[in-house]
Amino acid sequence: MENREGGQRVASISSSYPGPSHSVAMMTSSISSDEDMLDITTTGTTQEQTSFDQESRSVASPAGLGEITAEDIPGIGQYDDFQTIDWQRDLARDRMHHRYITKHKEESILSALKAAHDAWSGWVCVLLVGVVVGAVASFIDIGTTWMTDLKYGICPDAFWFDREQCCWSSNQTSFSDNCSQWLTWPQLFGASDDSAGGYILAYLFYVLWAVSFGALAAILVRMFAPYASGGGIPEIKTILSGFIIRGFLGKWTLLIKSIGIMLAVAAGLSLGKEGPMVHIAICLGNIFSYLFPKYGRNEAKKREILSAAAAAGVSVAFGAPIGGVLFSLEEVSYYFPMKTLWRSFFCALIAAFIVRTINPYGNEHSVLFYVEYNKPWIFYELIPFTALGILGGLIGTLFIRANVWWSRYRKGSRLGQYPVLEVLAITLINGIVAYPNPYTRMSSTRLIYLLFSQCGVANTDDLCDYNRNITDASSAVEFSETGPGVYRALWMLVLALIFKCVITVFTIGIKVPAGLYIPSLCMGAIMGRIVGIGMEQLAYHDPHSWIFHGECSAGGEDCITPGLYAMVGAAAVLGGITRMTVALVVIMFELTGGVRYIVPLMAAVMASKWVGDAFGKDGIYDAHIVLNGYPFLDNKEEFGHTTLAADVMQPKANKPLTVLTQDTTTLEGVEMLLKETDHNGFPVVVSRESQFLVGFVLRRDLSLAVANSKRTMEGLREDSLVLFTPNIPSPWHGSLPLKLRRILDLAPITVTDHTPMETVIDMFRKLGLRQVLVTHNGRLLGIITKKDVLRHMKQMDSEDPDAANTN
Repeated sequence: MENREGGQRVASISSSYPGPSHSVAMMTSSISSDEDMLDITTTGTTQEQTSFDQESRSVASPAGLGEITAEDIPGIGQYDDFQTIDWQRDLARDRMHHRYITKHKEESILSALKAAHDAWSGWVCVLLVGVVVGAVASFIDIGTTWMTDLKYGICPDAFWFDREQCCWSSNQTSFSDNCSQWLTWPQLFGASDDSAGGYILAYLFYVLWAVSFGALAAILVRMFAPYASGGGIPEIKTILSGFIIRGFLGKWTLLIKSIGIMLAVAAGLSLGKEGPMVHIAICLGNIFSYLFPKYGRNEAKKREILSAAAAAGVSVAFGAPIGGVLFSLEEVSYYFPMKTLWRSFFCALIAAFIVRTINPYGNEHSVLFYVEYNKPWIFYELIPFTALGILGGLIGTLFIRANVWWSRYRKGSRLGQYPVLEVLAITLINGIVAYPNPYTRMSSTRLIYLLFSQCGVANTDDLCDYNRNITDASSAVEFSETGPGVYRALWMLVLALIFKCVITVFTIGIKVPAGLYIPSLCMGAIMGRIVGIGMEQLAYHDPHSWIFHGECSAGGEDCITPGLYAMVGAAAVLGGITRMTVALVVIMFELTGGVRYIVPLMAAVMASKWVGDAFGKDGIYDAHIVLNGYPFLDNKEEFGHTTLAADVMQPKANKPLTVLTQDTTTLEGVEMLLKETDHNGFPVVVSRESQFLVGFVLRRDLSLAVANSKRTMEGLREDSLVLFTPNIPSPWHGSLPLKLRRILDLAPITVTDHTPMETVIDMFRKLGLRQVLVTHNGRLLGIITKKDVLRHMKQMDSEDPDAANTN
């Protein structure tokens, strides 16, 4: 088929069909580089469009016959809810807009200002996003701390102060000390904290406040923003891959997510605010993008801003701007050009600067769990570090399977119909069981900080009950034997680990904002601290063993740091659950300031991923994407089967394909087609007999064009022809025709029926396609949509073919 008839892009095969081998070579070479392919494919589109612009200006319509243009119809180029965007069309539109601005920028001062605005709008947008994300994150941190402390007591002189702020005047800011300004609930009612009545009263207030916070969070989500529940990362990955979920990034979701996460964390539930912070940041990115039409009206360009916002979310959540950029690149972004990398870095930098300026953590550091120790680790410690990675991979695999099983049960049972009651039940059980154990009673962030810390003269917790004689806070930590308090703490930590593992399975997925990072870090830190204490005592009792390479001696400086093991264990479990690697290591050393410990972290994270991948290829986010049936085509997943495009295309052989003809379809026929089918688009052919391809028209664009023409054009009748041809025959006889060539995609991506599905899937991944048309010798045979690809991949993997609910 010739270019003037079909206008296919470079990926299409010419009418002289060369055979499968040549076809594969052409397709493979054309998709070898994403950026090159984008330039190649859109060049054809732009040239076609330019020629038609010139044509429409130079050729007058006979007898007053007008042509409907895309600019005349509001809503053209936009997408309906739960649809996949057309990356190629949106990027081509942006290039056309940029070329127009550049061409005319020297005509006037106004044109020059427009060109400057177009060039800088992306940077200004990410600057605003970074500033507001930093401010919102600081507000959430401060509010969460205040509400969390409210479960334990109140500051009578200033109830809006949390415990640390209340105790500033007495210079007692340690959570293990008391100060006169802060009153616990038993003290407020005249009881002693150590008495039985005081314990019961504190227990009661703890549970009541927890249930109240949890219920309020669930009610707000249920009534105002159902999309505000959960962490939002699976949906964010799906949206950044090109899927539309209206309302998920809206203003109400932003507001309720911000308030709900403070309430949910303060309720003491086994969840964190770090995952939801990414969702909140992307909501802000979506809202600010509408201030700049270049991004607000172009879904593909908007995703560049959303990727930068995701980096800012991790930056403020962990105080890790570089880790945020890597997280956006490795974990959530689908399309990440170099320009987006720079903007993500800038956005994360601005957000981190704002958080550091506001200083919600109340210290000189902008990170959550800054560690004070920097003692070098021993080479042979890589063995227990790797063992922690293996344990982290096993825990992660078990957690993913248990959580997915429970989430599937929730969706298919009556339990899913009562989300508020489920939240109340889990919050009540969590509060009742957590309070007796001091390590589950305290917030997860305080527990992680305690487990990461090194025992010194200021530590009075049972974990630091060693037989030491420390009088100088600046002196080195003495290498000594554990006391009875450490053994009590170890039993408490074992119980806390079991409780955290079980309760988190049921908590992640309830209808409140809930992040997974802090519970994962908490479980891993408990496991790592237990292993670290064991290694420490092994070194104490046998310091001359070959394992310690003579670096440990009785009575000398401590050569094993249990806090380092907690840090490594935390990274191992989080890596086992999320399957992150590079971003996780960078986040961990930014989170703690422990740059010296990169190699132990890398060893544990790599071992964790290998073990996890051996039992299941999907991390928790990918597992929930599959569970919810989101149309996500993973770039990291390989397809090794030998099927062809003809095996997957719709309709199957000997079945008719729904098409439009370029000059013989009536307006009544178009309306009937729209009414009787639910396809998202229709191929346009020369005639039903020849089936030579002309182009492809989207259902939404066709529907809007028909409705607009019936409203604005007089003389249209049901027998009026709908024309997709460049010219109208002159003189024209008959009813007023409707010319819709300008909404027609004259360069649809096409493949032949003998193209391997491996190549087709690569095209869908690298080009972000919605569909490809299948031809043979230039004649249209069928169509392959993203849904068909996902269904086929699941069929080949012997999974449920109906799990992909895309349009």
